[in-house]
Amino acid sequence: MEQKQALIILADTLAQHQGVTHFAISMRALGKGDFFKKLKDGHDCRTATAARVLAWLGRYWPADLAWPTDIPRPPKSKDAA
Repeated sequence: MEQKQALIILADTLAQHQGVTHFAISMRALGKGDFFKKLKDGHDCRTATAARVLAWLGRYWPADLAWPTDIPRPPKSKDAA
């Protein structure tokens, strides 16, 4: 699966679980709300930004929500251990 599509799926899954929009997830992860909208509109992002968002999602993913099995979950950081 393409990384951009994986990020969109993760954001939509988390947003639906929390009863918010992908705008709210983008604000929490990056401090700006248009990240996932731009991805959905066909735009791309820097590799470092994608890695930062994926790490944020991995760190703050709720324990009561299963991580999608077809998307590799980032390893937990040493700080989170």
